[in-house]
Amino acid sequence: MPASPSPGAEPGPDEARAVAARALPLLDLTDLSDTCSDGAVEALCRRALDPVPVAAVCVWPQFVRQAARTLQGTPVRIATVINFPAGAEDVERAVEDTTEALSDGAHEIDLVLPYRALLRGEPEAARAMVEAVRDGVDRGRLLKLILETGALATPAAIEAASRLGLACGADFLKTSTGKGPVSATPEAAAIMLRAIRDGAGGRVVGLKPSGGLRRVADAAAYLDLADTIMGPGWAAPRTLRLGASGLHGVLAAALTGEPA
Repeated sequence: MPASPSPGAEPGPDEARAVAARALPLLDLTDLSDTCSDGAVEALCRRALDPVPVAAVCVWPQFVRQAARTLQGTPVRIATVINFPAGAEDVERAVEDTTEALSDGAHEIDLVLPYRALLRGEPEAARAMVEAVRDGVDRGRLLKLILETGALATPAAIEAASRLGLACGADFLKTSTGKGPVSATPEAAAIMLRAIRDGAGGRVVGLKPSGGLRRVADAAAYLDLADTIMGPGWAAPRTLRLGASGLHGVLAAALTGEPA
C-alpha cells in the first residue's frame, strides 16, 4: 500500500476553487506537534475561522479548555486525541482521559484503536477499549476511531478493524495518527468507505482521512472517492472530515485567489 495519496496534477484555478469551497468546511484543522503551545493554539483557532469556519480544531488534551474558550460561540467543534499515538491497551486510562477531555469542552474524541491487539489475533482487547470509551461519549458528541491503517497494512486487516469499529458504535472511522511512516491512502479509505456503506446498519457513520494531505489534489482525491462510493451529496461535516495541519493554507489560497 503506498505511503501517500497519489492524486493527479493540481487542478486549475476554477476547479481548485470549487474543491476548496467543498473541502474547507470539512477540515479538522490540527496541531498535534511536539512543540504545540498556548500561542500556537490561539493561532490555530484564528485560522479555523478564516476564510470560512472549518469543521473542528484537533489539539492535544491539555489544550482543549483553551480551544473551547477561544472558539466559544462559533460553529467550530473541539476535537482531541486519546490513547495517542501508541494505541496502547490501558482501558482505564483511556476512559479517564476521555472523561477529562469532555469535561474540558471537547465535542469529539479521536481514539486510537489498540491495533496491535488485532494484529496478534486478539480483537476482544481492542473491542473492550472502544466500547468503554463509547459509553462515555454522548450528548451529541462524536467518537472517531483511528485505525492506524498503515500499520494494519493489509486490506483484510483494515476491513476487520473497520467492522469492529462499526460494531462498537464509532461515529467516524479515521485512517491514521499521522505519526507513522504510512498515513492516509485512497486505498485504505476506499476499504473503510465500503465497510461504512455496507455495515453501518442504518447509522450515520463518517470517514476521516488523516495525515499527509497537503495539496488541493489530495482533498479532491478523497472528495471524489466519497462521491464515487457513497454517492454525490454524502460528503458533509457529519460524514467526511479531512485531518490536516498543512492543507488549510493551500485551500484558503485556492478559494480566495491569494498566495498560500
